Amino acid sequence: MRFLHTSDWHLGRSFHRVGMLGAQAEFIGHLVSTVREREVDAVVVSGDVYDRAVPPLSAVELFDDALHRLADLGVPTVMISGNHDSARRLGVGAGLMGRAGIHLRTEPSACGTPVLLPDAHGDVAFYGLPYLEPALVRDEFGVERAGHETVLAAAMDRVRADLAARPAGTRSVVLAHAFVTGGEPSDSERDIAVGGVASVPAAVFDGVDYVALGHLHGCQTLTDRVRYSGSPLPYSFSEAGHRKSMWLVDLAADGSVTAERVDCPVPRPLARIRGALEELLADPALAPHEEAWVEATLTDPVRPADPMARLAERFPHTLALVFDPDRPPDDPDVSYARRLAGRDDQQIAEDFVAHVRGAGPDARERTVLRDAFGAVRAGEAVREVAR
Repeated sequence: MRFLHTSDWHLGRSFHRVGMLGAQAEFIGHLVSTVREREVDAVVVSGDVYDRAVPPLSAVELFDDALHRLADLGVPTVMISGNHDSARRLGVGAGLMGRAGIHLRTEPSACGTPVLLPDAHGDVAFYGLPYLEPALVRDEFGVERAGHETVLAAAMDRVRADLAARPAGTRSVVLAHAFVTGGEPSDSERDIAVGGVASVPAAVFDGVDYVALGHLHGCQTLTDRVRYSGSPLPYSFSEAGHRKSMWLVDLAADGSVTAERVDCPVPRPLARIRGALEELLADPALAPHEEAWVEATLTDPVRPADPMARLAERFPHTLALVFDPDRPPDDPDVSYARRLAGRDDQQIAEDFVAHVRGAGPDARERTVLRDAFGAVRAGEAVREVAR
């Protein structure tokens, strides 16, 4: 069985106010061509099809076009909802689409019900685990404590139970949208931490032949059988070093896996440049970035006049401008954003408590803060689903 593993399309998203719909349409064309030219047997899309719960009409039309083109090829597609998607909206019409070979898995209750795709060696069971917001699915899985690891472990228990009841030799693929320990995040993923814990161990997925992950935007291999495809396009400058691609996976008769990266077309390279304005304008080493999308960090001790206009003369596609003056860390003028860099909400709150009363929170108070942040996240998730 040869299948193409992709995820995190984020249809409808822009890049620093630059519309990406044309580039997303080009990616869809590339995906369809790859399926046809590489004789792909199935396509898996591991969540975040859209960028938001209520996508713009142009994004919905592009998604519709993608489904029609894949269905016309006669190649089955299995896709799950991610944390950016509205599972209920994405899942509308799933029954009818399934008859055309487009299998949408958006319901947590269906985690243990696979899409069975046969090849010359028997069935391959594709299990779709949509993004599981712990506070919303704890009752479905009967877990006492709502956390990413507990709900994913419960979902995988259903997968393994179903697989154990199938004929010996049935191969298995799991689609999941999660932050797995060992993965490298970027700035463009929405935080899914609950109680300060976002990641789950890869061992949660033990017992299956391949795990097609979504959520993190960099293509990554956690183990030979557990991989992120990453997003097909860049959505933040933190992805400047990414090589955007999909995984072309061959699943042998014995369940062994080989995988090849298939590069995706990128509309324009990304570049992060740093230095004093005059240095950036004169440095010949920066010539390769003159046609790139640029994030410029200026280190001038005093903000120069008209920096964006001056940068645009040499780098016409400059999209982001950051000021980070070269000053000692204890300088009182160091920016608030710089002081907070690298800290999560929990750490910022604990620092605030320490600043106000002269001592940080104790263990009980830290638990209260974690629970408060978790409740806010859960409330946001409920409102998102209800939209």
